[in-house]
Order: sequence, then C-alpha cells, then structure tokens
Amino acid sequence: MTGARALKALIFAAGSVGGLSGAAYGLLTGQSKRARSIIGLPKDLPLNADGLYFPDGSGPFPPTRGDSLSFAVLGDSLAAGLGAELPDLLPAVRLARGLADELDRPVRLVTHAISGSRTTDLEAQVDRALIDPPDLALVIIGGNDVTTRTSIGMSATLLGRQTTRLANAGTTVVVGTCPDLGIIQPIPQPLRTIASRYSLSLARAQRRVLDQLGVRAVSLAALLSPEFYARPRDLFSDDRFHPNGEGYEFAANVLLAPLCAAMHSVRVASWSGV
Repeated sequence: MTGARALKALIFAAGSVGGLSGAAYGLLTGQSKRARSIIGLPKDLPLNADGLYFPDGSGPFPPTRGDSLSFAVLGDSLAAGLGAELPDLLPAVRLARGLADELDRPVRLVTHAISGSRTTDLEAQVDRALIDPPDLALVIIGGNDVTTRTSIGMSATLLGRQTTRLANAGTTVVVGTCPDLGIIQPIPQPLRTIASRYSLSLARAQRRVLDQLGVRAVSLAALLSPEFYARPRDLFSDDRFHPNGEGYEFAANVLLAPLCAAMHSVRVASWSGV
C-alpha cells in the first residue's frame, strides 16, 4: 500500500459502490484530504536484506544454491516491509531465519515485492521469480486493489492465475489475503468503514479462489487486526499506515507456522511418493 495516494482513489471506489450523494461525496473527500495530510507520502524505499540465512540465525550471506531452500516474497509494500526501521526487522528476513531454524537448512531469500503493487502487477513479479523457480513463495497483495477500484472478482481471478503459474513450476505457495484497511486509524469514519468492508470482501474472494486451487491461504485480517486495533501506537510506523518493525514481527509470527506447515507437507508427500 502507498498510503496517502491511495485515499483519493478510495473515494471514487465508495461512490461507484454506493452511489454517493453530492453531500456524502464531499464529506468523504474532505476526510480523505485530512487523512492524507496526516499520513503524508513515503519518503524511503523498503529496505532489502536478500541473501542466505542459516539455522543458527546468521546471515545474510551471498546467495549460493547448495542444499538451501529458495524462498521468494512477492506482492506489495506489506510484503516488501515498508516501514521497518532496520533490515533485520523486515518480515521476509524474520521469516527466512524462522524457516531456516524450523527446517534446519539454509534459506535463500529473494524479494520480488514492490511497494504500490496491485494484483495486476503480480504477473511481472512472477515472471522474475520463475527465471529460477523458488521452492517456497509467500504472496501478500490486495490493499492497493481496494484503493484503486480494481474489481474484486478480477483481482481474485488474477491472483489465482499467478499462484497457479508458481505452483505449476513446482513452487509451494502461501498467500496472505488482503488485510483489513479498517485498522488504519488516520482514515476517518465513515471512509474507514468503507475501506474495511471493501478489503474484507476482497480477502473473502481471494480465499475462495485459493481454496479451489488448493493453495494455502492465511487470513491477515482475522489474525492481525485485533492486535493492530488494540496497539496502533506500538505496531505502526511513523506514517501510521504501514507496520513498523514490531508490527512486522507480529505479522511474521503469524505467517511462519503456515509456511513451515506447507514445507512439512511437501516433505511428507515426497516421502510417501505422492
């Protein structure tokens, strides 16, 4: 997600969904302007700490193949870790270290996620990932689809298409579905409620498509929202839109178990000859 630039588009999304009156449109436009003034624009690109991580927690080192597990992260600013203060606090780094420890093998992290990406941008990321197909991929996408009026049905279909490409290349895929934008408190009411409803509708549509494809989905809205609602001062970065290092730590803790479970399932299937 890109914060302030997304809010104006959300106004138009609200109008297209609900048929806003002139007065209601004016109210939401004013709220959007106030929220943009609070959030501001991102000043920095996300940090990057791609490389090889070992079970003892060391890394990153220059990537080598060997017996390492290749782990790719695709999606938007949440996947990229915009808002993390240090490279070690990036969600992908925490996950790479957690996977290395849990699976007792080195993990080679490659980040393809780009801040501001929508599901329509995911194809290009998958193209890059498939140059050297990863063993495991995490995809987090959807927030920018909400704020740019992308059709929920089209967004979910495109996600399914790109995860299928990864799976067909032998990659085990885990998807974090669209988070609840209602946790972003600088967005005033009723605009925040509109954002919440839209994002939760997209998350449900993503889940339906992924379930049909047999792709493991993790509900970020259900698992993260209560904590972010309760602790906004602790878990958001200075822009009050993206998580900070502590917020990403909480998100990584939620995502690590499904990623490990997905890889353990692959091991069991290979041992059983399935």
